[in-house]
Amino acid sequence: MTKQIVVNIADLKMSSKTDEVLITYSLGSCVALAVYDPYKKIGGLIHIMLPESHIERNITNVNPYKFVDLGVPALYKELFKMGGSRNHIITKVIGGSNVMDKNKHFNIGERNYTAVRKILWRNNMIIHKEDVGGSKSRTVRIFIETGKVLVSNSYEEYEL
Repeated sequence: MTKQIVVNIADLKMSSKTDEVLITYSLGSCVALAVYDPYKKIGGLIHIMLPESHIERNITNVNPYKFVDLGVPALYKELFKMGGSRNHIITKVIGGSNVMDKNKHFNIGERNYTAVRKILWRNNMIIHKEDVGGSKSRTVRIFIETGKVLVSNSYEEYEL
């Protein structure tokens, strides 16, 4: 029986249990990264809200999963702690749309995606697949047994 583990907004979950599926809902301008080591069958999912932590006034109590600059390194550190290998990691990026910012005044989705690309590039990490931008909200599932990532929106569901 498959067990769903919900990844909330500004949250990160990891698993090595092959009967688990990590799921996050309602990615609008937020960005999710799904990472997976197929040899160890370890996966993780993070739901990030904003590109940079320096906007946070109270830095002592900051949630690192809320920001790209803190959350992405935390995701990979957790994967490595669980035994994941840098040489085997598959990374998929989802989200970064303009659901509520039709006039692109704030461009949070685009800024989140750009921040993810920069931090991964600086750390020599490859994005294997992505589904970003547009104007739709997305739900993401990663199946720990296989590493399969399913993305759904109000119109369709597809494997990424």
